[in-house]
Amino acid sequence: MKWIGRRQSDNVEDRRTLSGGKIAAGGGIIGIIILLLNVFGGENAQLLTPVLEQMQGNQSTQTESGIPLTKEEEELGNFVRVNLADNEDVWGKIFTENGKEYINPKLVLFKGAVETACGGASSASGPFYCPSDQKVYMDLDFFEELKSKFGAEGGDFAISYVIAHEIGHHVQNLLGTSDKMRRAQGGKSEAQANKLSVALELQADFYAGVLAHYQKGNNVLDDGDIEEALSAANAVGDDAIQSKMQGQIVPDSFTHGTSEQRMYWFKKGYETGDLKQGDTFKDLH
Repeated sequence: MKWIGRRQSDNVEDRRTLSGGKIAAGGGIIGIIILLLNVFGGENAQLLTPVLEQMQGNQSTQTESGIPLTKEEEELGNFVRVNLADNEDVWGKIFTENGKEYINPKLVLFKGAVETACGGASSASGPFYCPSDQKVYMDLDFFEELKSKFGAEGGDFAISYVIAHEIGHHVQNLLGTSDKMRRAQGGKSEAQANKLSVALELQADFYAGVLAHYQKGNNVLDDGDIEEALSAANAVGDDAIQSKMQGQIVPDSFTHGTSEQRMYWFKKGYETGDLKQGDTFKDLH
């Protein structure tokens, strides 16, 4: 992705020089459980907080670590700022064209663990969006794990895809889609409620594709960028994660969609750039 020298967003909170306290040391089986349940946490990250706190007996705290960022870490931070700026520009334009106001979210970079308005979370939760404070939270070390544990190709556009997916949840929050989904889950069986969660996540993938559609139109994509995004989407499908982590696939427990579904909806958003094509709930009506 062509990003050097382009506009950077001012809405990034870089907390990577803070340490995450005892919750950051969770790792191990706790981290695996959380990652399995909540990769690309979306709006469900906060639901895992009580479990994590009970298992570790402590809430996340953040203190000054005094460890400066490396040159590579600083560069990654700047890359994130450019991507967030792209999201601001594209969604601001789309909302304005549809007579709505787009409110820019914040994006928080952290290491180990973080406190949010949705509760405490460890980096094992994966990137997630908290609707209570309208912030996206990311530990960039997640992307190394995405390659080493789940077989994604890596590359900078995998990060772009994840950012755009989480901003997609912010768009859903602003449009009221998230609230509508939560109300619809009321009184449903777990399997039925999970299908609604899957639809919400796939729509966020579609929105990530819409962002990429506009980035292509602005001539900032490099050859191979879309393949990197699709590789990341493939790696974090519920079926792929369950197969790797527990050796069996349980479709009724899916909350984010299969690898095939996630790639399909990202590609659809990328190819059309048309929000009207993103009704992932239509088969549930």
